[in-house]
Amino acid sequence: MTVLGHPGSWRCRWLPLLLLLLLGTGRDPGVEGVTHYKAGDPVILYVNKVGPYHNPQETYHYYQLPVCCPEKIRHKSLSLGEVLDGDRMAESLYEIRFRENVEKRILCHMQLSSAQVEQLRQAIEELYYFEFVVDDLPIRGFVGYMEESGFLPHSHKIGLWTHLDFHLEFHGDRIIFANVSVRDVKPHSLDGLRPDEFLGLTHTYSVRWSETSVERRSDRRRGDDGGFFPRTLEIHWLSIINSMVLVFLLVGFVAVILMRVLRNDLARYNLDEETTSGGSGDDFDQGDNGWKIIHTDVFRFPPYRGLLCAVLGVGAQFLALGTGIIVMALLGMFNVHRHGAINSAAILLYALTCCISGYVSSHFYRQIGGKRWVWNIILTTSLFSVPFFLTWSVVNSVHWANGSTQALPATTILLLLTVWLLVGFPLTVIGGIFGKNNASPFDAPCRTKNIAREIPPQPWYKSSLVHMTVGGFLPFSAISVELYYIFATVWGREQYTLYGILFFVFAILLSVGACISIALTYFQLSGEDYRWWWRSVLSVGSTGLFIFFYSVFYYARRSNMSGVVQTVEFFGYSLLTGYVFFLMLGTISFFSSLKFIRYIYVNLKMD
Repeated sequence: MTVLGHPGSWRCRWLPLLLLLLLGTGRDPGVEGVTHYKAGDPVILYVNKVGPYHNPQETYHYYQLPVCCPEKIRHKSLSLGEVLDGDRMAESLYEIRFRENVEKRILCHMQLSSAQVEQLRQAIEELYYFEFVVDDLPIRGFVGYMEESGFLPHSHKIGLWTHLDFHLEFHGDRIIFANVSVRDVKPHSLDGLRPDEFLGLTHTYSVRWSETSVERRSDRRRGDDGGFFPRTLEIHWLSIINSMVLVFLLVGFVAVILMRVLRNDLARYNLDEETTSGGSGDDFDQGDNGWKIIHTDVFRFPPYRGLLCAVLGVGAQFLALGTGIIVMALLGMFNVHRHGAINSAAILLYALTCCISGYVSSHFYRQIGGKRWVWNIILTTSLFSVPFFLTWSVVNSVHWANGSTQALPATTILLLLTVWLLVGFPLTVIGGIFGKNNASPFDAPCRTKNIAREIPPQPWYKSSLVHMTVGGFLPFSAISVELYYIFATVWGREQYTLYGILFFVFAILLSVGACISIALTYFQLSGEDYRWWWRSVLSVGSTGLFIFFYSVFYYARRSNMSGVVQTVEFFGYSLLTGYVFFLMLGTISFFSSLKFIRYIYVNLKMD
């Protein structure tokens, strides 16, 4: 069975959709994609997918179940985002006409074998739900009914819904709302069937139209699914205020302490310099301690500078990507009724922002004396794409082996590979060339000696592990509350629409990361340890590790996900998420520390 029907058609459709997202057209989420009908016009109902209610990413094609199915299955042309979202829409046998009510019309007659009945029983026991689509409006319901009652004696009843009531609301010539119900319908029992017996079923449906005064879909408070999925996302002001107070206290504490300490340090060091300026050069380092004494080593370039620059380049790219997605959401460019819009935008933005990773990486690599800039470009373009490809290969293979619609078709894989080869990789190279040609000398405020200074033994609280623990936990604590709602959206059944709060929390995360990085770098330099380059990346970048630990907690304690398919996808992409946060926050941390170190050594008087 061909899933996409005509791959050439949707391959051409996703590009205009992404361009519309970037240009900001179709910003009204309640109007975009709405079809205008006349009385009696046919309204196509597409069947889409089924899957366990508690496993959002485990979905299968609706026609994989023994249900009413046309002789020839015709699939709808899909956009790239819809395919990535696991949608596989196909035309159904339901005959619906605009503003024409239907009362208990027969859909089909079926004779099910014992194996087909057992397949339905298993689906109902796993709480399978179905998703249909009418005029880009998803309508959802459960496949069947299960009842557990009593202990002694114990009863276990399973029934199949063989009648569906469709309720559609219209305003003028447009459909505003669609829902499906099984209220006042008795399920057909699937119990007590002998192995050699066939089960006869008659599927029916009703359609009821009603006019509404609501003019736009976005004005409906009930949402687009009629309450099938729970609505628990609210503007959680108490949590936001809590995080905001924590951030202000933390930033204020770091700023006040560092400014007072730095002012005293600079005054003391500069006074000592003036009193000893008449002495011999041999006495230059006598009596010095703290961060001044390592001024000839603090700008000594680190090992593995190519890898460091690649981390900074890819981190800068994801900072731009994340900011761009949130800003586009704030501007209303994502239609909640258009499946996979954010997926499509993320792919295009990732390809376009590859020039940022190439530029930042190559520019800084040339500044710190790197010579193998071609190897640096290859490392930059592979730093995220290779782990992503390996993770996706495992996840996609598991989906494919289980027949899930989340497994991408070969045409989609070739399309994504083409986008990366023709857009992403060339832009990385072009950005790298511009970065290399525009790179100026590093221009350190202090000269670096040829022989490195010996680093004194450090106390345990200045070790890398302690810095990573502190530097990772504090930014994580600032976003931990909002992280639950994000997980409930990505791995649950919520629809996240609080993009203003998300932007605010994102800014909080970056601010806390920068402040913590500066404080930890100062404490490290005060211990006469000048190996701050990689330490600054790892200290705040370790927030990604805390986010992964939280994902393990969420899976075990806050969700009902289960099964190999959902588990592999959850932990595979949670690892990637933690890795992306490591790159982003490590980049913010490094450049904040670099700016701070330049500032304190520029203001220090030295011969």
